[in-house]
Amino acid sequence: MNKIWTLFLIICFPVLLYSQDEMNSLLDELDATLDKSEFYHNKKEAEMNKLSSLLKLTSSNTQKYEIYQKLYNEYRAYQSDSALNYARRSLKVANTLKDLNKINTAKLNLASIMGTLGMYKEATDILNKVDINPTPEIKSFYYGVHSSIYLYMSEYAASNQEKNSYVQLTQQFRDSVFKYDPANSKSYVITQANKFFEKGQYDETLRMLQDYFPKMSNNDPDKAVVAYIISETYQRKKDFEQEKKWLIKSAISDLQLEKKEYISLRSLAFIMYKEGDIDRAYKYIKRSLEDALFCNARLRTYEISRMMPIINDAYQKQNDTNRHQLIVFLVSASILSLFLLVVLILLFKQMKKLSKAKKEISLANSQFIELNKELNSFNEKLNETNTTLKEANLVKEIYIGRYMDQCSVYISKLDEYRRKLNVIVSSGKTAELVKAVKSKEFIEVELKEFYHNFDKTFLLLFPNFIEEFNSLLTDNEDIKLKPGELMNTELRIFALIRLGISDSVKIAEFLRYSLSTIYNYRTKLRNKALGPRDEFEANVMRIGTNK
Repeated sequence: MNKIWTLFLIICFPVLLYSQDEMNSLLDELDATLDKSEFYHNKKEAEMNKLSSLLKLTSSNTQKYEIYQKLYNEYRAYQSDSALNYARRSLKVANTLKDLNKINTAKLNLASIMGTLGMYKEATDILNKVDINPTPEIKSFYYGVHSSIYLYMSEYAASNQEKNSYVQLTQQFRDSVFKYDPANSKSYVITQANKFFEKGQYDETLRMLQDYFPKMSNNDPDKAVVAYIISETYQRKKDFEQEKKWLIKSAISDLQLEKKEYISLRSLAFIMYKEGDIDRAYKYIKRSLEDALFCNARLRTYEISRMMPIINDAYQKQNDTNRHQLIVFLVSASILSLFLLVVLILLFKQMKKLSKAKKEISLANSQFIELNKELNSFNEKLNETNTTLKEANLVKEIYIGRYMDQCSVYISKLDEYRRKLNVIVSSGKTAELVKAVKSKEFIEVELKEFYHNFDKTFLLLFPNFIEEFNSLLTDNEDIKLKPGELMNTELRIFALIRLGISDSVKIAEFLRYSLSTIYNYRTKLRNKALGPRDEFEANVMRIGTNK
Protein backbone atom coordinates (compact mmCIF):
# COMPACT_ATOMS: atom_id res chain seq x y z
CA MET A 1 0.00 0.00 0.00
CA ASN A 2 2.84 2.39 0.88
CA LYS A 3 4.47 1.69 -2.50
CA ILE A 4 1.23 2.62 -4.28
CA TRP A 5 1.00 5.94 -2.39
CA THR A 6 4.68 6.66 -3.11
CA LEU A 7 4.13 5.99 -6.82
CA PHE A 8 1.03 8.19 -6.77
CA LEU A 9 2.98 11.06 -5.19
CA ILE A 10 5.83 10.67 -7.71
CA ILE A 11 3.35 10.91 -10.58
CA CYS A 12 1.28 13.75 -9.13
CA PHE A 13 4.04 15.94 -7.68
CA PRO A 14 5.22 17.36 -11.05
CA VAL A 15 1.59 18.01 -11.99
CA LEU A 16 1.06 19.92 -8.74
CA LEU A 17 4.22 21.96 -9.34
CA TYR A 18 3.13 22.80 -12.88
CA SER A 19 -0.34 23.76 -11.63
CA GLN A 20 1.13 26.07 -8.99
CA ASP A 21 3.48 27.68 -11.52
CA GLU A 22 0.57 28.22 -13.92
CA MET A 23 -1.51 29.80 -11.14
CA ASN A 24 1.31 32.15 -10.14
CA SER A 25 1.85 33.06 -13.79
CA LEU A 26 -1.87 33.89 -14.22
CA LEU A 27 -1.89 36.01 -11.04
CA ASP A 28 1.19 37.89 -12.26
CA GLU A 29 -0.55 38.52 -15.58
CA LEU A 30 -3.64 39.79 -13.77
CA ASP A 31 -1.54 42.13 -11.59
CA ALA A 32 0.28 43.38 -14.69
CA THR A 33 -3.08 44.04 -16.38
CA LEU A 34 -4.23 46.04 -13.34
CA ASP A 35 -1.01 48.05 -13.42
CA LYS A 36 -1.62 48.84 -17.12
CA SER A 37 -5.17 50.07 -16.50
CA GLU A 38 -4.34 53.51 -17.87
CA PHE A 39 -3.22 51.96 -21.17
CA TYR A 40 -6.49 50.01 -21.58
CA HIS A 41 -8.53 53.03 -20.49
CA ASN A 42 -6.88 55.26 -23.11
CA LYS A 43 -7.39 52.60 -25.76
CA LYS A 44 -11.10 52.34 -24.89
CA GLU A 45 -11.55 56.13 -24.88
CA ALA A 46 -9.80 56.40 -28.24
CA GLU A 47 -12.21 53.89 -29.80
CA MET A 48 -15.26 55.72 -28.44
CA ASN A 49 -13.91 59.15 -29.44
CA LYS A 50 -13.40 57.80 -32.94
CA LEU A 51 -17.06 56.72 -33.09
CA SER A 52 -18.19 60.03 -31.61
CA SER A 53 -16.25 61.94 -34.26
CA LEU A 54 -18.06 59.95 -36.97
CA LEU A 55 -21.38 61.39 -35.78
CA LYS A 56 -20.19 64.87 -36.75
CA LEU A 57 -19.40 63.68 -40.25
CA THR A 58 -22.78 62.15 -41.09
CA SER A 59 -26.27 63.51 -41.55
CA SER A 60 -27.89 60.17 -42.38
CA ASN A 61 -30.24 58.86 -39.70
CA THR A 62 -29.49 55.29 -40.70
CA GLN A 63 -25.74 55.86 -40.18
CA LYS A 64 -26.45 57.73 -36.97
CA TYR A 65 -28.49 54.78 -35.72
CA GLU A 66 -25.64 52.37 -36.50
CA ILE A 67 -23.12 54.62 -34.72
CA TYR A 68 -25.41 55.02 -31.71
CA GLN A 69 -25.74 51.24 -31.52
CA LYS A 70 -21.97 50.81 -31.60
CA LEU A 71 -21.52 53.50 -28.95
CA TYR A 72 -24.17 51.82 -26.84
CA ASN A 73 -22.36 48.47 -27.08
CA GLU A 74 -19.05 50.17 -26.17
CA TYR A 75 -20.54 51.93 -23.13
CA ARG A 76 -22.89 49.13 -22.02
CA ALA A 77 -20.33 47.46 -19.71
CA TYR A 78 -18.18 50.60 -19.38
CA GLN A 79 -20.41 53.50 -18.31
CA SER A 80 -24.09 52.79 -17.84
CA ASP A 81 -25.26 56.43 -17.89
CA SER A 82 -23.63 57.05 -21.28
CA ALA A 83 -25.00 53.74 -22.58
CA LEU A 84 -28.49 54.81 -21.43
CA ASN A 85 -28.05 58.11 -23.27
CA TYR A 86 -27.03 56.41 -26.54
CA ALA A 87 -29.86 53.83 -26.19
CA ARG A 88 -32.37 56.69 -25.98
CA ARG A 89 -30.78 58.46 -28.95
CA SER A 90 -30.86 55.30 -31.06
CA LEU A 91 -34.57 54.81 -30.14
CA LYS A 92 -35.32 58.41 -31.18
CA VAL A 93 -33.58 57.92 -34.55
CA ALA A 94 -35.28 54.51 -35.01
CA ASN A 95 -38.69 56.14 -34.48
CA THR A 96 -37.76 58.72 -37.08
CA LEU A 97 -36.82 55.94 -39.51
CA LYS A 98 -40.04 54.06 -38.62
CA ASP A 99 -38.13 50.77 -38.86
CA LEU A 100 -39.86 48.33 -36.46
CA ASN A 101 -36.80 46.07 -36.16
CA LYS A 102 -34.60 49.03 -35.23
CA ILE A 103 -37.28 50.40 -32.88
CA ASN A 104 -37.63 47.10 -30.99
CA THR A 105 -33.85 46.59 -30.87
CA ALA A 106 -33.41 50.11 -29.44
CA LYS A 107 -36.16 49.48 -26.88
CA LEU A 108 -34.53 46.19 -25.81
CA ASN A 109 -31.17 47.96 -25.46
CA LEU A 110 -32.83 50.64 -23.35
CA ALA A 111 -34.51 48.03 -21.12
CA SER A 112 -31.25 46.10 -20.78
CA ILE A 113 -29.20 49.09 -19.64
CA MET A 114 -31.97 50.15 -17.26
CA GLY A 115 -31.70 46.72 -15.68
CA THR A 116 -27.96 47.32 -15.16
CA LEU A 117 -28.77 50.69 -13.54
CA GLY A 118 -31.32 49.04 -11.23
CA MET A 119 -34.32 50.65 -12.96
CA TYR A 120 -36.24 47.36 -12.95
CA LYS A 121 -39.78 48.81 -13.10
CA GLU A 122 -38.90 51.08 -16.03
CA ALA A 123 -37.22 48.17 -17.79
CA THR A 124 -40.18 45.80 -17.35
CA ASP A 125 -42.59 48.53 -18.45
CA ILE A 126 -40.67 48.92 -21.71
CA LEU A 127 -40.49 45.14 -22.24
CA ASN A 128 -44.24 44.75 -21.64
CA LYS A 129 -44.97 47.33 -24.36
CA VAL A 130 -42.75 45.67 -26.98
CA ASP A 131 -44.65 43.66 -29.60
CA ILE A 132 -42.02 41.14 -30.62
CA ASN A 133 -44.10 39.07 -33.04
CA PRO A 134 -43.52 41.31 -36.07
CA THR A 135 -39.76 40.99 -35.52
CA PRO A 136 -39.10 37.27 -34.89
CA GLU A 137 -35.39 37.61 -35.77
CA ILE A 138 -34.77 39.40 -32.45
CA LYS A 139 -36.91 37.15 -30.27
CA SER A 140 -33.80 35.53 -28.80
CA PHE A 141 -32.55 38.98 -27.80
CA TYR A 142 -36.00 39.87 -26.41
CA TYR A 143 -36.20 36.83 -24.15
CA GLY A 144 -32.53 37.24 -23.19
CA VAL A 145 -33.19 40.77 -21.86
CA HIS A 146 -36.19 39.44 -19.93
CA SER A 147 -34.03 36.70 -18.45
CA SER A 148 -31.27 39.19 -17.44
CA ILE A 149 -33.73 41.63 -15.83
CA TYR A 150 -35.33 38.92 -13.69
CA LEU A 151 -31.91 37.52 -12.80
CA TYR A 152 -30.90 40.99 -11.49
CA MET A 153 -34.18 41.21 -9.59
CA SER A 154 -33.64 37.78 -8.02
CA GLU A 155 -30.23 38.86 -6.73
CA TYR A 156 -31.72 42.08 -5.38
CA ALA A 157 -34.80 40.38 -3.82
CA ALA A 158 -35.41 41.07 -0.15
CA SER A 159 -37.07 37.70 0.62
CA ASN A 160 -36.77 34.12 -0.59
CA GLN A 161 -40.32 34.11 -1.93
CA GLU A 162 -39.66 36.94 -4.39
CA LYS A 163 -36.21 35.52 -5.15
CA ASN A 164 -37.58 32.10 -6.08
CA SER A 165 -40.28 33.71 -8.22
CA TYR A 166 -37.71 35.77 -10.14
CA VAL A 167 -35.42 32.75 -10.55
CA GLN A 168 -38.30 30.78 -12.04
CA LEU A 169 -39.06 33.60 -14.49
CA THR A 170 -35.34 33.80 -15.37
CA GLN A 171 -35.29 30.10 -16.25
CA GLN A 172 -38.52 30.34 -18.28
CA PHE A 173 -37.21 33.18 -20.41
CA ARG A 174 -33.84 31.45 -20.77
CA ASP A 175 -35.65 28.39 -22.17
CA SER A 176 -37.37 30.69 -24.64
CA VAL A 177 -34.00 32.13 -25.67
CA PHE A 178 -32.74 28.62 -26.40
CA LYS A 179 -35.69 28.00 -28.77
CA TYR A 180 -34.88 30.99 -30.97
CA ASP A 181 -31.06 30.92 -30.91
CA PRO A 182 -29.36 29.59 -34.08
CA ALA A 183 -27.68 26.26 -33.43
CA ASN A 184 -24.00 26.57 -32.36
CA SER A 185 -24.24 30.36 -32.06
CA LYS A 186 -22.53 32.02 -29.10
CA SER A 187 -25.84 32.78 -27.41
CA TYR A 188 -26.95 29.17 -28.02
CA VAL A 189 -23.77 27.72 -26.48
CA ILE A 190 -23.93 29.98 -23.41
CA THR A 191 -27.66 29.32 -22.89
CA GLN A 192 -27.26 25.57 -23.33
CA ALA A 193 -24.33 25.55 -20.89
CA ASN A 194 -26.44 27.46 -18.34
CA LYS A 195 -29.19 24.83 -18.69
CA PHE A 196 -26.70 22.03 -18.05
CA PHE A 197 -25.39 24.00 -15.08
CA GLU A 198 -28.81 24.50 -13.53
CA LYS A 199 -29.56 20.80 -13.93
CA GLY A 200 -26.30 19.86 -12.18
CA GLN A 201 -24.79 18.42 -15.36
CA TYR A 202 -21.40 20.00 -14.67
CA ASP A 203 -19.27 17.76 -16.86
CA GLU A 204 -21.49 18.58 -19.85
CA THR A 205 -21.23 22.28 -19.01
CA LEU A 206 -17.45 22.11 -18.91
CA ARG A 207 -17.20 20.02 -22.05
CA MET A 208 -19.28 22.48 -24.03
CA LEU A 209 -17.67 25.71 -22.75
CA GLN A 210 -14.04 24.51 -22.66
CA ASP A 211 -14.36 23.38 -26.26
CA TYR A 212 -15.88 26.73 -27.24
CA PHE A 213 -13.61 29.05 -25.18
CA PRO A 214 -10.42 28.72 -27.33
CA LYS A 215 -12.46 29.65 -30.44
CA MET A 216 -13.45 33.02 -28.99
CA SER A 217 -11.58 36.19 -29.93
CA ASN A 218 -9.73 38.12 -27.24
CA ASN A 219 -11.85 41.15 -28.19
CA ASP A 220 -15.11 39.27 -27.58
CA PRO A 221 -16.80 40.85 -24.51
CA ASP A 222 -18.52 37.50 -23.76
CA LYS A 223 -15.21 35.65 -23.37
CA ALA A 224 -15.07 36.73 -19.73
CA VAL A 225 -18.68 35.50 -19.28
CA VAL A 226 -17.80 32.02 -20.57
CA ALA A 227 -14.71 31.86 -18.32
CA TYR A 228 -16.87 32.93 -15.35
CA ILE A 229 -19.46 30.20 -16.00
CA ILE A 230 -16.60 27.64 -16.19
CA SER A 231 -15.28 28.87 -12.82
CA GLU A 232 -18.77 28.61 -11.27
CA THR A 233 -19.03 25.04 -12.58
CA TYR A 234 -15.72 24.09 -10.98
CA GLN A 235 -16.91 25.72 -7.76
CA ARG A 236 -19.93 23.41 -7.74
CA LYS A 237 -17.58 20.45 -8.38
CA LYS A 238 -15.46 21.56 -5.35
CA ASP A 239 -12.42 21.99 -7.57
CA PHE A 240 -11.38 25.34 -6.07
CA GLU A 241 -8.01 25.57 -7.85
CA GLN A 242 -9.70 25.39 -11.25
CA GLU A 243 -12.38 27.80 -10.04
CA LYS A 244 -9.67 30.29 -9.12
CA LYS A 245 -7.81 29.74 -12.41
CA TRP A 246 -10.88 30.50 -14.56
CA LEU A 247 -11.88 33.47 -12.43
CA ILE A 248 -8.44 34.94 -13.11
CA LYS A 249 -8.85 34.36 -16.86
CA SER A 250 -12.28 35.99 -16.75
CA ALA A 251 -10.96 38.99 -14.78
CA ILE A 252 -8.04 39.46 -17.21
CA SER A 253 -10.46 39.52 -20.17
CA ASP A 254 -12.77 42.02 -18.41
CA LEU A 255 -9.89 44.36 -17.53
CA GLN A 256 -8.17 44.20 -20.91
CA LEU A 257 -11.46 45.13 -22.63
CA GLU A 258 -11.91 47.90 -20.03
CA LYS A 259 -15.25 46.52 -18.85
CA LYS A 260 -16.45 48.15 -15.64
CA GLU A 261 -19.48 45.96 -15.00
CA TYR A 262 -18.23 42.49 -14.06
CA ILE A 263 -18.27 39.81 -11.33
CA SER A 264 -15.00 37.88 -11.71
CA LEU A 265 -12.55 40.25 -9.99
CA ARG A 266 -14.92 40.71 -7.04
CA SER A 267 -15.31 36.91 -6.63
CA LEU A 268 -11.55 36.46 -6.96
CA ALA A 269 -10.99 39.06 -4.24
CA PHE A 270 -13.08 36.99 -1.82
CA ILE A 271 -11.04 33.85 -2.68
CA MET A 272 -7.81 35.76 -2.05
CA TYR A 273 -9.25 36.90 1.28
CA LYS A 274 -10.03 33.32 2.30
CA GLU A 275 -6.53 32.19 1.25
CA GLY A 276 -4.97 34.90 3.42
CA ASP A 277 -3.62 37.01 0.52
CA ILE A 278 -5.08 40.19 2.01
CA ASP A 279 -3.05 42.59 -0.12
CA ARG A 280 -4.39 41.14 -3.37
CA ALA A 281 -7.89 40.80 -1.93
CA TYR A 282 -7.95 44.49 -0.98
CA LYS A 283 -6.44 45.54 -4.30
CA TYR A 284 -9.02 43.52 -6.31
CA ILE A 285 -12.08 44.55 -4.28
CA LYS A 286 -11.01 48.20 -4.32
CA ARG A 287 -10.65 48.14 -8.10
CA SER A 288 -14.01 46.35 -8.42
CA LEU A 289 -15.72 49.05 -6.36
CA GLU A 290 -14.07 51.86 -8.33
CA ASP A 291 -15.17 50.30 -11.64
CA ALA A 292 -18.72 49.65 -10.39
CA LEU A 293 -19.05 53.26 -9.24
CA PHE A 294 -17.58 54.53 -12.52
CA CYS A 295 -20.02 52.39 -14.50
CA ASN A 296 -22.89 53.20 -12.12
CA ALA A 297 -23.74 49.49 -11.97
CA ARG A 298 -25.92 49.56 -8.90
CA LEU A 299 -26.28 45.81 -8.40
CA ARG A 300 -22.51 45.30 -8.57
CA THR A 301 -21.97 48.26 -6.23
CA TYR A 302 -24.43 46.74 -3.78
CA GLU A 303 -22.75 43.31 -3.95
CA ILE A 304 -19.29 44.80 -3.48
CA SER A 305 -20.42 47.05 -0.64
CA ARG A 306 -21.43 43.99 1.36
CA MET A 307 -18.04 42.36 0.92
CA MET A 308 -15.87 45.49 1.07
CA PRO A 309 -16.03 46.04 4.87
CA ILE A 310 -14.91 42.46 5.55
CA ILE A 311 -11.87 42.68 3.30
CA ASN A 312 -11.16 46.28 4.31
CA ASP A 313 -11.23 45.32 7.99
CA ALA A 314 -8.82 42.43 7.33
CA TYR A 315 -6.63 44.77 5.29
CA GLN A 316 -6.57 47.34 8.10
CA LYS A 317 -5.75 44.63 10.64
CA GLN A 318 -2.93 43.41 8.42
CA ASN A 319 -1.70 47.00 8.03
CA ASP A 320 -1.84 47.41 11.80
CA THR A 321 0.09 44.17 12.23
CA ASN A 322 2.58 45.23 9.57
CA ARG A 323 2.86 48.65 11.20
CA HIS A 324 3.46 47.05 14.59
CA GLN A 325 6.04 44.71 13.05
CA LEU A 326 7.63 47.68 11.32
CA ILE A 327 7.82 49.59 14.60
CA VAL A 328 9.33 46.55 16.32
CA PHE A 329 11.74 46.16 13.43
CA LEU A 330 12.69 49.85 13.51
CA VAL A 331 13.19 49.79 17.28
CA SER A 332 15.24 46.59 16.98
CA ALA A 333 17.19 48.07 14.08
CA SER A 334 17.79 51.26 16.09
CA ILE A 335 19.01 49.29 19.10
CA LEU A 336 21.16 47.13 16.86
CA SER A 337 22.49 50.23 15.08
CA LEU A 338 23.32 51.81 18.42
CA PHE A 339 25.02 48.63 19.53
CA LEU A 340 26.93 48.48 16.26
CA LEU A 341 27.89 52.14 16.67
CA VAL A 342 29.27 51.42 20.13
CA VAL A 343 31.10 48.38 18.77
CA LEU A 344 32.48 50.46 15.89
CA ILE A 345 33.68 53.17 18.30
CA LEU A 346 35.35 50.55 20.51
CA LEU A 347 36.74 48.86 17.44
CA PHE A 348 38.02 52.20 16.14
CA LYS A 349 39.73 52.89 19.46
CA GLN A 350 41.16 49.40 19.50
CA MET A 351 42.36 49.86 15.92
CA LYS A 352 44.04 53.13 16.93
CA LYS A 353 45.76 51.34 19.81
CA LEU A 354 46.69 48.54 17.48
CA SER A 355 48.00 51.02 14.91
CA LYS A 356 50.04 52.74 17.59
CA ALA A 357 51.34 49.39 18.81
CA LYS A 358 52.20 48.46 15.21
CA LYS A 359 54.11 51.72 14.80
CA GLU A 360 55.96 51.07 18.05
CA ILE A 361 56.71 47.52 16.99
CA SER A 362 57.80 48.77 13.56
CA LEU A 363 60.06 51.35 15.21
CA ALA A 364 61.43 48.71 17.58
CA ASN A 365 61.98 46.40 14.60
CA SER A 366 63.84 49.17 12.77
CA GLN A 367 65.97 49.78 15.83
CA PHE A 368 66.48 46.07 16.22
CA ILE A 369 67.53 45.79 12.56
CA GLU A 370 69.97 48.65 13.03
CA LEU A 371 71.31 47.06 16.19
CA ASN A 372 71.53 43.74 14.39
CA LYS A 373 73.47 45.38 11.57
CA GLU A 374 75.78 47.00 14.09
CA LEU A 375 76.15 43.67 15.88
CA ASN A 376 76.90 41.90 12.60
CA SER A 377 79.46 44.59 11.77
CA PHE A 378 80.94 44.24 15.25
CA ASN A 379 80.99 40.46 14.84
CA GLU A 380 82.72 40.80 11.49
CA LYS A 381 85.31 43.10 13.03
CA LEU A 382 85.63 40.74 15.98
CA ASN A 383 86.10 37.82 13.59
CA GLU A 384 88.72 39.80 11.72
CA THR A 385 90.41 40.61 15.04
CA ASN A 386 90.25 36.97 16.09
CA THR A 387 91.69 35.95 12.75
CA THR A 388 94.43 38.53 13.16
CA LEU A 389 95.10 37.35 16.72
CA LYS A 390 95.21 33.74 15.59
CA GLU A 391 97.52 34.74 12.79
CA ALA A 392 99.68 36.79 15.16
CA ASN A 393 99.80 33.89 17.61
CA LEU A 394 100.80 31.56 14.81
CA VAL A 395 103.50 34.00 13.65
CA LYS A 396 104.68 34.38 17.21
CA GLU A 397 104.81 30.64 17.76
CA ILE A 398 106.73 30.02 14.55
CA TYR A 399 109.08 32.93 14.98
CA ILE A 400 109.73 32.13 18.66
CA GLY A 401 110.63 28.62 17.65
CA ARG A 402 112.83 29.88 14.85
CA TYR A 403 114.33 32.52 17.14
CA MET A 404 115.27 29.99 19.80
CA ASP A 405 116.67 27.64 17.19
CA GLN A 406 118.62 30.47 15.55
CA CYS A 407 119.92 31.65 18.92
CA SER A 408 121.18 28.14 19.67
CA VAL A 409 122.88 28.00 16.27
CA TYR A 410 124.48 31.43 16.79
CA ILE A 411 125.79 30.43 20.24
CA SER A 412 127.35 27.35 18.71
CA LYS A 413 128.88 29.41 15.90
CA LEU A 414 130.22 32.02 18.33
CA ASP A 415 131.76 29.29 20.46
CA GLU A 416 133.38 27.80 17.36
CA TYR A 417 134.57 31.29 16.30
CA ARG A 418 135.99 31.81 19.85
CA ARG A 419 137.94 28.55 19.66
CA LYS A 420 139.26 29.50 16.23
CA LEU A 421 140.48 32.87 17.57
CA ASN A 422 141.88 31.14 20.64
CA VAL A 423 143.93 28.83 18.43
CA ILE A 424 145.24 31.80 16.44
CA VAL A 425 146.15 33.65 19.67
CA SER A 426 147.79 30.54 21.15
CA SER A 427 149.87 30.05 18.06
CA GLY A 428 151.03 33.70 18.22
CA LYS A 429 149.70 34.57 14.80
CA THR A 430 148.88 38.18 15.61
CA ALA A 431 148.65 39.39 12.05
CA GLU A 432 146.18 36.65 11.13
CA LEU A 433 144.16 37.51 14.26
CA VAL A 434 143.92 41.16 13.30
CA LYS A 435 142.89 40.13 9.78
CA ALA A 436 140.15 37.83 11.10
CA VAL A 437 138.82 40.49 13.46
CA LYS A 438 138.61 43.11 10.72
CA SER A 439 136.98 40.79 8.16
CA LYS A 440 133.13 41.15 7.46
CA GLU A 441 132.85 37.83 5.77
CA PHE A 442 131.55 36.10 8.86
CA ILE A 443 128.82 38.72 9.38
CA GLU A 444 127.75 38.74 5.74
CA VAL A 445 127.49 34.98 5.64
CA GLU A 446 125.45 34.98 8.81
CA LEU A 447 123.19 37.80 7.54
CA LYS A 448 122.64 35.98 4.29
CA GLU A 449 121.70 32.86 6.16
CA PHE A 450 119.53 34.90 8.54
CA TYR A 451 117.59 36.52 5.65
CA HIS A 452 117.24 33.14 3.96
CA ASN A 453 115.74 31.69 7.13
CA PHE A 454 113.46 34.74 7.42
CA ASP A 455 112.30 34.31 3.84
CA LYS A 456 111.68 30.62 4.27
CA THR A 457 109.79 31.12 7.53
CA PHE A 458 107.69 33.97 6.15
CA LEU A 459 106.73 32.05 2.99
CA LEU A 460 105.84 29.13 5.20
CA LEU A 461 103.31 31.42 6.86
CA PHE A 462 102.18 33.16 3.65
CA PRO A 463 102.94 30.78 0.77
CA ASN A 464 101.05 32.97 -1.80
CA PHE A 465 102.46 36.27 -0.58
CA ILE A 466 104.51 37.00 -3.71
CA GLU A 467 101.58 36.29 -6.13
CA GLU A 468 99.10 38.31 -4.06
CA PHE A 469 101.58 41.13 -3.64
CA ASN A 470 102.15 41.29 -7.41
CA SER A 471 98.36 41.36 -7.95
CA LEU A 472 98.31 44.68 -6.07
CA LEU A 473 100.70 46.23 -8.60
CA THR A 474 99.96 47.58 -12.06
CA ASP A 475 100.68 45.47 -15.10
CA ASN A 476 104.36 44.96 -16.05
CA GLU A 477 105.44 46.12 -12.59
CA ASP A 478 105.61 42.64 -11.03
CA ILE A 479 108.67 41.96 -8.85
CA LYS A 480 110.93 39.49 -10.61
CA LEU A 481 113.19 37.29 -8.39
CA LYS A 482 116.62 36.09 -9.39
CA PRO A 483 117.35 32.39 -9.61
CA GLY A 484 117.74 30.92 -6.13
CA GLU A 485 116.07 33.90 -4.38
CA LEU A 486 113.13 33.34 -2.14
CA MET A 487 112.49 37.09 -1.66
CA ASN A 488 114.35 40.32 -2.40
CA THR A 489 114.73 43.52 -0.37
CA GLU A 490 111.44 45.05 -1.64
CA LEU A 491 109.48 41.94 -0.72
CA ARG A 492 111.18 41.72 2.69
CA ILE A 493 110.19 45.34 3.48
CA PHE A 494 106.52 44.59 2.82
CA ALA A 495 106.81 41.16 4.46
CA LEU A 496 107.80 42.99 7.64
CA ILE A 497 104.89 45.39 7.13
CA ARG A 498 102.59 42.34 6.74
CA LEU A 499 103.95 41.06 10.07
CA GLY A 500 102.95 44.36 11.67
CA ILE A 501 106.34 46.11 11.63
CA SER A 502 105.43 49.30 9.81
CA ASP A 503 108.04 51.60 11.39
CA SER A 504 110.69 52.40 8.76
CA VAL A 505 113.41 52.81 11.43
CA LYS A 506 112.88 49.25 12.69
CA ILE A 507 112.69 47.93 9.13
CA ALA A 508 115.99 49.72 8.32
CA GLU A 509 117.67 48.24 11.39
CA PHE A 510 116.35 44.76 10.59
CA LEU A 511 117.51 44.84 6.95
CA ARG A 512 120.73 46.81 7.59
CA TYR A 513 119.69 49.64 5.26
CA SER A 514 119.48 53.38 5.71
CA LEU A 515 116.16 54.97 6.61
CA SER A 516 116.02 56.88 3.32
CA THR A 517 116.53 53.67 1.35
CA ILE A 518 113.62 52.02 3.13
CA TYR A 519 111.45 55.11 2.56
CA ASN A 520 112.33 55.21 -1.13
CA TYR A 521 111.46 51.53 -1.56
CA ARG A 522 108.07 52.03 0.14
CA THR A 523 107.31 55.14 -1.95
CA LYS A 524 108.37 53.48 -5.19
CA LEU A 525 106.07 50.49 -4.67
CA ARG A 526 103.13 52.65 -3.54
CA ASN A 527 103.44 54.50 -6.86
CA LYS A 528 103.15 51.19 -8.68
CA ALA A 529 99.92 50.30 -6.80
CA LEU A 530 96.94 49.15 -8.93
CA GLY A 531 94.42 50.87 -6.70
CA PRO A 532 94.52 53.96 -4.51
CA ARG A 533 98.06 54.57 -3.18
CA ASP A 534 96.85 55.40 0.33
CA GLU A 535 95.28 51.95 0.59
CA PHE A 536 98.24 49.98 -0.78
CA GLU A 537 99.88 49.05 2.55
CA ALA A 538 96.45 48.34 4.07
CA ASN A 539 95.81 45.93 1.18
CA VAL A 540 99.21 44.32 1.86
CA MET A 541 98.04 43.74 5.45
CA ARG A 542 95.08 41.77 4.08
CA ILE A 543 97.25 39.30 2.14
CA GLY A 544 96.59 35.78 3.38
CA THR A 545 93.70 36.80 5.69
CA ASN A 546 91.27 34.39 3.96
CA LYS A 547 93.49 31.52 4.96
